[in-house]
Amino acid sequence: MRSFKIGSAFGIPVKLNITFLLVLPIFAWLIGSQVGELVALLNQLWGLELDAAVLTAGSMPALVGMAAAIGLFAGVLLHEFGHALVAMHYGFPIESITLWFLGGIAQLSEQPEDWRTELLIAIAGPIVSVGLGVGLWIVLVLLPMGPDVLLFLLAYLALINIALAVFNMLPGFPMDGGRVLRALLARKRSFARATRLAAEVGKGVAILMGIAGLFGGNIILIGIAFFIYIGAAGESQQTTLKAAFEGVTVADIMTPAESVSTVEPETTVADLVEKMFRERHTGFPVERSEEIVGVVTLSDARQIDPVERDAHRVADVMTTDLHSVEVHANAATALERMQQEKIGRLLVVDDHNELAGLISRTDLMTAFEIIKSSGGNPSQRGAAVKERFAEESPEAPRW
Repeated sequence: MRSFKIGSAFGIPVKLNITFLLVLPIFAWLIGSQVGELVALLNQLWGLELDAAVLTAGSMPALVGMAAAIGLFAGVLLHEFGHALVAMHYGFPIESITLWFLGGIAQLSEQPEDWRTELLIAIAGPIVSVGLGVGLWIVLVLLPMGPDVLLFLLAYLALINIALAVFNMLPGFPMDGGRVLRALLARKRSFARATRLAAEVGKGVAILMGIAGLFGGNIILIGIAFFIYIGAAGESQQTTLKAAFEGVTVADIMTPAESVSTVEPETTVADLVEKMFRERHTGFPVERSEEIVGVVTLSDARQIDPVERDAHRVADVMTTDLHSVEVHANAATALERMQQEKIGRLLVVDDHNELAGLISRTDLMTAFEIIKSSGGNPSQRGAAVKERFAEESPEAPRW
């Protein structure tokens, strides 16, 4: 869902997902509705003498709940900055930090494959949360007396930040604990194998969480379980693909420029659709004066009613936002870029930024199937894939 930038720190954009704005009032209501129970817990845990009557009078629960919810997500943000700053220290740029309904995500541009580096990045967030919780507890101890509202917030946020650190250290990959587990597993295993093992453990943890949430009527826990399960499966699949494409470049898979069929901006949408059926392709680069000016797909053409397609040109429906990948890039890079941009094909450019070819998601999946069936040494995979593509379709483009 849509996210928007609210600022930046240390050169890292900070974003809010629209789900965060939806869930913040819910968290505020949940905390506010439990102020009485929380007062009893905090008094017993920290030895305080908070007055429940004061904190539950009038609109006080709503105000306390909102302040505590904001403080909770502020702690989550600092937790993510812990991950981000350590990652940047080891040379891994951070695309953004996003707050959403299940917490926060620090988006690394690429994942570290050295187990020591991943271990340090993974534990940095929980360390920040524990440090924040202990710091708030120290302030609470050193504060001899004060308004019950302030003491409640200090005590609650001290507890919740420590609880956040403990919860994140559960081995529910891709949570912090799961990443720590993967780092430890990778000491004596390949990164891909360690990821698959950690993902299986993460799925197990997610199932147990989901069962606990279902029987306990905790919809938030069920949501977290779903996120962990999907995240574990997705990261395992991504790592498997990356390992499979080791030694395979975009050049080994792409359709060369001389074999790429193009259309002109002045071509009618009706002729475009006919060309798609005739050549059995669902997308074409759009070329004007030997320059690629756009890309048009079947979904673009479908925007025009069939009876009106003779009156509309490719220029009316094509996409001018061009996405490309370097010819010498690893094939996994092309797949990641397609997934990020939610597109099915990329232009391939050479060292002079000129068109060298085109690569599609179908090409990549075909190459993956070839690699799975043939295996082989990573250093020989590129040549093997290129040879198989040439054997299956020596002249016709494959996109």
